[in-house]
Amino acid sequence: MPYDDSVPPTRRARPLLLAAALAALCLTTVAGCGGSPDTTDGAGADASPSATPTAPASPSPSPAEPLPRGPLTGRTVVIDPGHNPRNREHTKEINEKVDIGTGRKECDTTGTSTDAGYPEARFTLDVSHRLRELLQAQGARVLLTHDEDRPFGPCIDERARIGNEAKADAVVSVHADGSAVGNRGFHVILPAAVKGGGADTSKIVKSSADLGARIAGHFVRTTGSAPSNYIGGGTGLDTRNDLGGLNLSTVPKVFVECGNMRDPKDAALLTSASWRQKAAQGMADGIADHLKG
Repeated sequence: MPYDDSVPPTRRARPLLLAAALAALCLTTVAGCGGSPDTTDGAGADASPSATPTAPASPSPSPAEPLPRGPLTGRTVVIDPGHNPRNREHTKEINEKVDIGTGRKECDTTGTSTDAGYPEARFTLDVSHRLRELLQAQGARVLLTHDEDRPFGPCIDERARIGNEAKADAVVSVHADGSAVGNRGFHVILPAAVKGGGADTSKIVKSSADLGARIAGHFVRTTGSAPSNYIGGGTGLDTRNDLGGLNLSTVPKVFVECGNMRDPKDAALLTSASWRQKAAQGMADGIADHLKG
């Protein structure tokens, strides 16, 4: 769930070209866009509030341990795990408003959770660790905006700043939605054309749209999950102008809402370790496809 998605978003469907590209990729899948979910590893078994990521954090190699060379050598990717598991202990701090260029929004939120109590913030860290490992294996330099190494946050403006200062070739913010039961599927949030205050997305709208479309296509192919049936008109793509993490970015950036934690069928996927690995793989493939362009 995006940090400030409690505010009604302004949504616009992307051009039909992106929808057509997504549809073409869907046709190449084995399971198809409506493929059966993989729950063979006991989905939901790690869905308690105290669950910890099954994939251990893989710290960035030290100078003595250089990254392997690969197709992404020389490229920098920033992964932004949505929320922070400790945000709920610092509600005063995360409710402080920060400038997002076109207005002011809360620093961050606690995120959502499954009905069984598996927090979005745990989900996002787990998937982010998996995604980092996959990208590093291809030679990319990968930075995380946080790794549960701070008491709360970072705030949405700082999350954008981290990607900007790293001069990232791509930034992906990992999330899961908290919508009504029956609302299923993933969607990728793209930055709208925004200019005002400290926000100017004019130079990244096109590149971010390409990044998002490629991630959406590979996400379908790898996970078998369908694009959202409640956002994006079946394209799996949504454009928003109210998210500080996008508004303040000066490098290509998207949010990926991997599924709806409040729907039991989607929750079974999100709490499945093997599905989370597929989600990370889909994102990694989309990022690599974009960077290799």
